[in-house]
Amino acid sequence: MTPSFRRIVTDHNEQGLSVIRAIDMLTPSLIDSGDAAFQLVWATPTVPADLNDGGDGMLPAGKTLHGGSVIRIVDMLPGRASPLHRSWSIDYGIVLSGILELELDDGSVTALSTGDIVVQRATNHLWRNPSPDQVCRIAFILIEAKPVMAGGRILPEIHP
Repeated sequence: MTPSFRRIVTDHNEQGLSVIRAIDMLTPSLIDSGDAAFQLVWATPTVPADLNDGGDGMLPAGKTLHGGSVIRIVDMLPGRASPLHRSWSIDYGIVLSGILELELDDGSVTALSTGDIVVQRATNHLWRNPSPDQVCRIAFILIEAKPVMAGGRILPEIHP
């Protein structure tokens, strides 16, 4: 089990003053592949987002949300790696704690540590936690993008 975290959501009252709408404790859950635990933090069904939508932001979302945006916490488990994958989205990954490796399909590996930020532009990649005993926590913000092209052809999404 990975540690819980707080989600604080702001809003406006009828007078237009800023208020705290909700404070929740969220706990990432192990995904089917067993290499990480995910927890959705917020999703919007459209971009730009409708700030007048009174929903709780917990929309059913896959890795990305067609036409929208997603923020989730990912806890990469020690010694584990994700499969290679690509989605048509712009992803901002912020390493909150631990160490991580980003491997691209050209074989290059980039070491990441706390505070590093990755701008992922629909490349085929995997994440690996090389630590034998420490979870790596990453915040991912994903926004749908147009399909990526190289050499005059669309590169396919790859979902393991």
